[in-house]
Amino acid sequence: MTENVLPDRLDLCILDALQQEIPLVPRPFGEIASRLGIPEQLLLERLRRLQDARIIRGISPIIESRPMGLAAATLVALPVPQDRISTVAAIISRYPEVSHNFRRDHHYSLWFTLAAKDDTALRQVLDTILSETGIPEDTILNLPTVQKIKIDVQFPFTRQQEEEPHGPA
Repeated sequence: MTENVLPDRLDLCILDALQQEIPLVPRPFGEIASRLGIPEQLLLERLRRLQDARIIRGISPIIESRPMGLAAATLVALPVPQDRISTVAAIISRYPEVSHNFRRDHHYSLWFTLAAKDDTALRQVLDTILSETGIPEDTILNLPTVQKIKIDVQFPFTRQQEEEPHGPA
């Protein structure tokens, strides 16, 4: 179900809370609801509504790849003709080593991240993908991870609202 939902102040507080931390406890949403001063059932109803409105796409963990044995990673950009985007994207998304696969309005129209246990395994997967898609290697960007810099991206919805002089009350 999709509905036109304009998030209210409580929705924004919920979105802020979810970006900060989901506690590893038996009832994490109960604890978040408690922090917000609302019943857990209300929080769950709001989350369903926000998900139905496609404001929330999903709630999932952020996994560190290195402790999972994935020591090599790269970001790859492919110049894919518009009429092949869906086909090539479907091929790439079949690989469990691919964590992101997204389209851009750019010469390099399809980007994906790839992780594997080491550089050799990473190279093999990339070579297989290029072979299956028919994209020549000399036309791609292959940007291996050289140094990992952890960036914590959050969208401070309630703080932003408070800072906007003419924003919603």
